[in-house]
Amino acid sequence: MHGPQAFLTCASFLLASAGFVSAQTPPNSFPNAWPGQPTGPLSPEWQRYFEVTQPLPNLTDAAILPRSFAGNIPVDRVGHPNDTFFFWGFEKVGQPGSLTAASYPDNSDPWILWVQGGPGSSGMLGLAVENGPIHVLPNYTWTVNPYSWNQLADTIWIDQPVGTGFSTADSTGYVADEDQMAEDFINFLQNLVKVFPSLATRPLYLAGESYAGHYIPYLLKHILPLDDPPVNIVKIAIGNGFIGSYGTNREIPVITLLESFPELIGYDSDVFNYFKEQHHLCGFDLNFTYPQTGGTFPPQLVASGQIANQTSKAKKQALFSTSSRKQFISEYSAHMHSNFDDMKRADVFERREEARSQWKRDLTGRPNGTIDPWYGCDVWQEMWDYAFNFTFPWKNGPLDTFDIPDALSPEIKLDPSVFLNDPRVRAALHAPLSKNWTQSFTYPFGNVYLTNTPNRHGDPSLEPAVFLTALFANASAKGIPWVFYSGNADSQDAHRSTEAVIQNFTFGGVQGFSRRPATPWYDDAGAPAGVVHQERNVSYVLFAGAGHLIPEYKPMQSLVFLREFILGDNPNGTVREDGSVVGGEDPALAQDYFFGGGEVFYGSSATQGTLVAPSATVASWESFLASATATTTPAPPSET
Repeated sequence: MHGPQAFLTCASFLLASAGFVSAQTPPNSFPNAWPGQPTGPLSPEWQRYFEVTQPLPNLTDAAILPRSFAGNIPVDRVGHPNDTFFFWGFEKVGQPGSLTAASYPDNSDPWILWVQGGPGSSGMLGLAVENGPIHVLPNYTWTVNPYSWNQLADTIWIDQPVGTGFSTADSTGYVADEDQMAEDFINFLQNLVKVFPSLATRPLYLAGESYAGHYIPYLLKHILPLDDPPVNIVKIAIGNGFIGSYGTNREIPVITLLESFPELIGYDSDVFNYFKEQHHLCGFDLNFTYPQTGGTFPPQLVASGQIANQTSKAKKQALFSTSSRKQFISEYSAHMHSNFDDMKRADVFERREEARSQWKRDLTGRPNGTIDPWYGCDVWQEMWDYAFNFTFPWKNGPLDTFDIPDALSPEIKLDPSVFLNDPRVRAALHAPLSKNWTQSFTYPFGNVYLTNTPNRHGDPSLEPAVFLTALFANASAKGIPWVFYSGNADSQDAHRSTEAVIQNFTFGGVQGFSRRPATPWYDDAGAPAGVVHQERNVSYVLFAGAGHLIPEYKPMQSLVFLREFILGDNPNGTVREDGSVVGGEDPALAQDYFFGGGEVFYGSSATQGTLVAPSATVASWESFLASATATTTPAPPSET
């Protein structure tokens, strides 16, 4: 991942995993009434006010941008008049007037609403570095993005829940849970269509990523029963979604991550076997069948180890600055990181190997069949600790758990805040003056989210996976198909967790997919882009070579995906009634894991080197893996 967001979020996530609690009082913020704001209720009269007409600084090629509209719209929460959502919407390229068109029933022009994750991450981050029409560059200038999603449809990016980004909330007006978030969201939509009436009936494609895996299902839960919903949702799409439990999302994928990215453990089979044993002892090695049999999966609980008992803030920060499992290794690691430049490289590697050997002796000396007392069942944390302490190039600095092959330290900085907080931009976007824009904040639920709630994000709500079967039945009755998509290089919200969610709920009368996803899909250049599978109104698309923010890593492929599988109905990967699959199936893709490509990039603020394992090492690893992961599951037949 480029920019600071990966490490900052990761650092928070790591501290959250240990139950770090910090009291914070959410600030008070409110929208700004800019010159020209109408005095009457929301109506099409407000379109002229919301239109972005002032020039935006540090933006090249601004003249070729389509019209856009931005500002704060209230959510009408009783007793909280300053609670608002901020939006920035762009008309489809080459279709001026599409957002401000009058409402008429036959208008079938699609529109997209983009929901960011976090929780507490701004939709302007997605606009600025992922699928928006303008992108921030490392030197803080901005440029036009030719792969923006508004190339294909009117697209609106929003900041929500209240208080996120440029959205506002008074200090007692933050959401209590996902149900209140959904109520705010519906009220925002009701007000949005008062300003842009055509959006009430035009087909809406609701898309988002990460914690939108909570937001979108809860919004559906509340909007589907309405006799007169404010908008016409026709499809949802969730990318790298946090949909299941904390254990499902974080721990289940560990072994497939190591199979995909053996660089994390230096292609060491002993270490792999250790993690595989821990994974098994903790009950994370779920058996996927197609279709899924034996009922739903048991709850994925993460038993705490001694690391979770480190209660002081200073001790926690020390732990996660070196992220080590034993005091010996902790002291060693800190010494290595602080004195690297003063030591001969050979001496550094010798000492690091000494510590790695000590770690291996410690784990192999413990009786088989016992869970590591230090980590407990946080196998994911232990995996990254190992990489941080012993594996080049991750040992050189901060980790990007959202994009495994990116080991730059520091990473390429993409920071939208300088632009968005510029007074000229605030004025142009009708943004609030009562707060500064930040890419994320830590109290979307009215409390700091680094708490001991079940999902470690301060959200008291049940994970959506609990009610997906009933929710899908209601959505299917209204003709709303679902699309799940994932990048194979994301370890925080890994594709294996999405697959676990799919195999754990019933749709079309059957639990999970009936066949293992194994159909390739291709970009417009004809290059393989990943895997696609579609059954019974559920689609799953895996992106090769993409991390958490998929449109950032694979912009062209993301636009193809939007065109073909979200806005379009490309049948590739669809299971026919006779059991065959449109587009055929590649036995090499019928795996629990997707090989990461064998390259890791490192450097300081720019890629200065690429780590590629020797071919003999890769061949030896593949031979080992073939025996270690042998299965009796037959490979799907090939079809042309």
